[in-house]
Amino acid sequence: MRRPIAQRARRLRFATGLALACVLTLAAGSARAEPRQSAVENCAACHGLDGIARDTEVPHLAGQNERYLFNQMMAFRTGKRAHKEMRYMARNMSVEEIAALAAYYAALPPR
Repeated sequence: MRRPIAQRARRLRFATGLALACVLTLAAGSARAEPRQSAVENCAACHGLDGIARDTEVPHLAGQNERYLFNQMMAFRTGKRAHKEMRYMARNMSVEEIAALAAYYAALPPR
């Protein structure tokens, strides 16, 4: 069953806010540390800001189930799911960042 547009828009605003809060929290860490690129920007390099990958071998994330995205990222992070690039990307992410990313991409409209 498709969600009403207003509900999806609300969820997208929430996920975007949550992702922004994670980024700002990380940025407030050490003043001497190099600023980290946001998790969404890192993912967007392959999966797109809109969750639609430009490469046929990269999966679309827009509208994917939030729990599924979270679980898969955790599996990449721990090494339970093997993928060289995803392991590299996920291993330094916090659980909060992974949850925010899952919420962000799940809230995007699928194509």
